[in-house]
Amino acid sequence: MSSLHGVERSALATVRHGLSLTPEFRKGMVGTLALAVLATVGKVIVPIAVQQTIDRGLKGSIPDLPYIRTAVLLCAAAVVLTALCAYLMNVRLYRATEASLATLRTRGFRHVHDLSVLTQNSERRGALVSRVTGDVDQISVFMQWGGLMIIIAMGQLLVATVLMFVYSWQLALTVWVCFLPLLVVLPRFQRWLSSAYTQVRERAGDLLAAVGESVVGAAVIRAHGSEARTAERLDVAIEANKAAQARTQRIVATVFPVTEIVAALATTAVVLIGVRLGVAGDITAGRLIAFLFLITLFVSPMQTATEMLNEAQNAIAGWRRILGVLDTPPDVADPGEDGVELPRGPISVSFEEVGFAYPGGAPVLTDVTLDIPPRSRIAVVGETGSGKTTFAKLLTRLMDPVSGRVTVDGHDLRGVRFSSLRERIVMVPQDGFLFDGTLEENIRFGRPSATREEILLALTELGLADWLEGLPEGLDTPVGQRGESLSAGERQLVALVRAYLADPDLLLLDEATSAVDPATEVRLARALDGVTRGRTAVSIAHRLSTAEAADEVLVFDAGRVVQRGPHAELVGEPGVYAGLHASWVSAARS
Repeated sequence: MSSLHGVERSALATVRHGLSLTPEFRKGMVGTLALAVLATVGKVIVPIAVQQTIDRGLKGSIPDLPYIRTAVLLCAAAVVLTALCAYLMNVRLYRATEASLATLRTRGFRHVHDLSVLTQNSERRGALVSRVTGDVDQISVFMQWGGLMIIIAMGQLLVATVLMFVYSWQLALTVWVCFLPLLVVLPRFQRWLSSAYTQVRERAGDLLAAVGESVVGAAVIRAHGSEARTAERLDVAIEANKAAQARTQRIVATVFPVTEIVAALATTAVVLIGVRLGVAGDITAGRLIAFLFLITLFVSPMQTATEMLNEAQNAIAGWRRILGVLDTPPDVADPGEDGVELPRGPISVSFEEVGFAYPGGAPVLTDVTLDIPPRSRIAVVGETGSGKTTFAKLLTRLMDPVSGRVTVDGHDLRGVRFSSLRERIVMVPQDGFLFDGTLEENIRFGRPSATREEILLALTELGLADWLEGLPEGLDTPVGQRGESLSAGERQLVALVRAYLADPDLLLLDEATSAVDPATEVRLARALDGVTRGRTAVSIAHRLSTAEAADEVLVFDAGRVVQRGPHAELVGEPGVYAGLHASWVSAARS
């Protein structure tokens, strides 16, 4: 089984790899950076204008009003231009970010569907959804706000430093000496914050999983009176999330006041040293006042560094989690264009010395070798845990065998294109999942191109026209979330119609009539006889009637096929099937 944790990377490597998967963000970045440079350079216009106004406009006993007026107008024009550049940069960055993250989110969702059921089951559903929703949203927040601030802050820091050295190298060194210790500490702070935010994203995923399970399983919770236990589980998840958030904010809160103190020390030192330089004639009043403006431009990025680093580490933690999904190789991979396209027609199936075991567990199937001829109707029976469901998942390639191979029409399933495989082999699970929509929309899921008339014809051919007429809005009846507006039996009817409409060459039924009332079961038995005629059909049987109607019965026990033959022969032989049959008969009489 593949891990969903991916490769452990440094923060810089994580960002690089993330950006390599989103080319939309890099597109047009040169223009965005050019606007960022203009927006940043424009911020030093005000200090320069102040310095020029004091040193030249106010020089002498009479102010040079025309010069002052010109300087102010030029300053105002530069400020407006700077604001326009900042706006255009923001818009371009926002568009590029949304386009790139839409690509990342789409790739994430599609890759989740490419992973095997076994890999998906390695993580709780809510936590897996959190990776491609909440974690990507956190990246979006950083790239649209934090990323923008980093671009501006770095440029602002550079421009302010250059101009400070132009005005007074002594005062510029003073400022840097004050802030140098903080810059030395920041890398260690970054590592602490990275670890803390990884915990935050993980706890957020656990919380989403717990909430999702409690909502989906609300009926079961109420039926068993488990509200208190469920509330306790939610409280644990909420407290864990709160503790992770609190720990992270404590780290952030430790550094932010330090930045404020260093900024105050730098300003104080500049004032004291600047006055002495001014008395000695080494700096003019205008340059000293402009220098104080420049300190603000210098200190501002430093003061916001903590917050930017805060968002950056949160985003990097989210990036690591989504990349953990994308880096997980699909262990049930689609061969794509290199795969085999199977022609339509009845399917033959072969299991050749197939073995399977779940990670860390005992073998579930051992040396299963059998052939299923075309157009045969096979019932698969066995006690719970005997390997029936695993057999079905291998046959439909929801999982791959650990040893041996499964073939259809002589082709290894691992070499068959998914598009061809899913068209030719359709499985109707015991609990047919329905999407929130109308009855027609859920049936059409089997064949999206089907017309309303074809859907009605399929219902009629299955003998379900009278059932449809009994529904309040016919095909337009809403089924609700997960089909909860229908009974369990009705959901199975929809799943059967959906599979019938898909017109597969091999139909695998995981006891699709197990939750249907006796009257509907009789009607479906007649319809299924027509549905399975002319095509290969395999049924995971939990009822006596399914086994009796099959051409052959495969009997599983402890992961092996221990008996095989028609019902009439097996029922008279001592063995597992005779015991199962006796249990069915006893249950039917009671």
